[in-house]
Amino acid sequence: MKLLYPARFIPLEDKNSGYTVVFPDLPGCVTEGDSLAEAIEMAVDAASGWILDELEDEKTPPAATSIQEIRKEAENEIVNIIVLNISKYAEKHGKKAVRKNCTLPSWLNERAEKEGINFSAVLQEALIAKLNI
Repeated sequence: MKLLYPARFIPLEDKNSGYTVVFPDLPGCVTEGDSLAEAIEMAVDAASGWILDELEDEKTPPAATSIQEIRKEAENEIVNIIVLNISKYAEKHGKKAVRKNCTLPSWLNERAEKEGINFSAVLQEALIAKLNI
């Protein structure tokens, strides 16, 4: 799923370069970068995370305001559209659980169940250790 949102890039006053990025449609979604390129990269990450949180809470993301309706608060601001690839972002950062089917010997299953072992937790811990995460 790809979404488009307008963003305001506000030059940092206390530096010779850098921008604060504000998304009018995403309350509280603010980031910044030391250059315009970094600000754009940070904007994509911040807005993608904001939208993913909404989706994981089973909320509908807000509609995007038309870029023509976004008003600059200062002459040196830049207003631009940011493209969010939510599907790709969710693959890397999402918390949505996926079901996995695995096979193990019945004796091991019985012993683990008798001990009250949480199979999902053990598999997660083992994968994290194996992958050095």
